[in-house]
Amino acid sequence: MTAKVTALFDKIWQQYLTVTPSAKKIHHLLGNGNDVINDHVAYRTFNIAKVNLDKLAQHLLLIGYSECGQYDFSAKKLTAKHFEHSNSTMPKVFISELRVEEFSAEIQTILHKLVEQLPDNISEQADFLYSGRPWQISSTDYKTLLATSEYAAWLAAWGYRANHFTVSINHLDDFDCIIDVNDSLKKAGHTLNSAGGEIKGDEGVKLEQSSVLADKALVEFSDVTLEIPSCFYEFAKRYPLADGELYTGFVAASADKIFESTNAA
Repeated sequence: MTAKVTALFDKIWQQYLTVTPSAKKIHHLLGNGNDVINDHVAYRTFNIAKVNLDKLAQHLLLIGYSECGQYDFSAKKLTAKHFEHSNSTMPKVFISELRVEEFSAEIQTILHKLVEQLPDNISEQADFLYSGRPWQISSTDYKTLLATSEYAAWLAAWGYRANHFTVSINHLDDFDCIIDVNDSLKKAGHTLNSAGGEIKGDEGVKLEQSSVLADKALVEFSDVTLEIPSCFYEFAKRYPLADGELYTGFVAASADKIFESTNAA
């Protein structure tokens, strides 16, 4: 089962690198040339039946994952869950979905128009989690979404791929402090997401997180090609609970700011 998980995330990682070239440089910087342990991978979707959160999760449940937490982001109109594998060395997965019905009729129409282009069994495809954008969208619709929800616009443009990977600071050989990680990233020329501060969370909530701003890459819309934010790399330091085990959940207030790593400047 572990081999299946490794094979899946290798494919997800390779797809992610195609539009996130900075990740390879950061991976080398923090791992000093060695591999790094991935704390979690994040996905975005819509709460529309063909592609909702549970449809993405099915791919994980079949290879030994189970649901371990649920989260609400009222301002961004998102629901999220996180999943953990029975083998704790495998990455956690954080999947969020946009509550489409909470948006204006105009936004709902655009989003439903995208999903209506897809076959009913789209989510059953073996490569669904690294299949990319399965619909056509115009730059006009993208910009309309962007004015209301960066999350919706990003997903409409990029489709199904890892929104970000996350380095586990706890497992790095040369770093054990998120401040040192951040300082090394800045010295190497990377720009951190400063929404809510460069470090989100603290030892009190058992999780510290930071991230760089997303790379930019070209997207072919139905009418024009534009360079827009793609994916990003996150960094997480976890702290032990009273029983000595590391906290494995997520902190909604921190994740809310991490989402903004893909904001268009």
